[in-house]
Amino acid sequence: MSTVDLRSDTITRPNAAMRAAMASAEVGDDVFRDDPTIHELETRMAELTGKEAALFVPSGTMGNLICVMSHCWGRGQEMLLGDKSHIHVYEQGGCAQLAGVHPRTLANRDDGTFSLEELKAKVRDDDPHLPVTRMVAIENTHNKCGGVALPLQWLEDLGKTCKRLGLILHCDGARIWNASACLNLPLSTLLQWCDSASICLSKGLGCPVGSVIVGTREMVTRAIRVRKVLGGGWRQAGILAGAGLWALDNMVDRVREDHEHAAMMADTVTRAGAGRFVVRRVDTNIVVVWVDPELASPGEVLARLEARGNDKDTCVKGIGWTAKELRLTFHCDISRDLAQVACDKMEAVIKSFSI
Repeated sequence: MSTVDLRSDTITRPNAAMRAAMASAEVGDDVFRDDPTIHELETRMAELTGKEAALFVPSGTMGNLICVMSHCWGRGQEMLLGDKSHIHVYEQGGCAQLAGVHPRTLANRDDGTFSLEELKAKVRDDDPHLPVTRMVAIENTHNKCGGVALPLQWLEDLGKTCKRLGLILHCDGARIWNASACLNLPLSTLLQWCDSASICLSKGLGCPVGSVIVGTREMVTRAIRVRKVLGGGWRQAGILAGAGLWALDNMVDRVREDHEHAAMMADTVTRAGAGRFVVRRVDTNIVVVWVDPELASPGEVLARLEARGNDKDTCVKGIGWTAKELRLTFHCDISRDLAQVACDKMEAVIKSFSI
């Protein structure tokens, strides 16, 4: 009996080689900035992203919050961000709850972008009644929009717009490895117009935990203080940084395999779905499937994907995404054979609804 778990790319487990790298990592106390493996990881990430400095942090959510707090150091400040962004939807309103930063949303388009005209219109005037617009946050790839990679030209236009307006630009790059693979561009190109980014090692690269924030030396120096007050000052975390270093050497190029497997699933759904199951645009490792509500709910489809008709049947796990959509996310623990098994199960489930 096999289970193909496509709930998220966060459910991966470190392989034997990654575990060996973790076990052999030289460590020190990172609060004293004495951990050599963490220093090596931070140096590598700063170089890869074209930024001055980097900081290893426990999670992507913490990384985003640290960046917001480091940029919005004064009182009464505001950030602009997409209404479907992870920071806005899935991070418990931390920018307001903990940082005291007012969030103001921009309407995300299907490709993860938003209107630069809307952005310009929402920058506050210098008025004591209003918060001070300080920064803009984007997400690449954009999770809620189906894992799409943000267009390079739009990133450039946005960056130039922010510069003209005197705004700081932050990127939630939780899945920027996928954007890099999709567009065949290095991280430094994707982030050249951004002042900071939070980049996950636990998505795409298969590490057990950790993210790295990048930016200017001044920003990262401030970020060390913010990380500490949020409880993110860790000790011998070089064990975890060792996993990140191994992943940089061995896992970056293979991200494309996840995209190939997602494309296989998208083709299967399109072929078998007959317009009753419709796939959103698939750029990377995420497949979002719309289900005709007259036929079934996403929950009913997921239940049949998980159900086993016999001992040889496969359980495929996904998650409900919206009232009419489900999401399947491919990752490094899914081989091509397992991807094919998942596609076969999806086709059987679609046919079970008697389209």
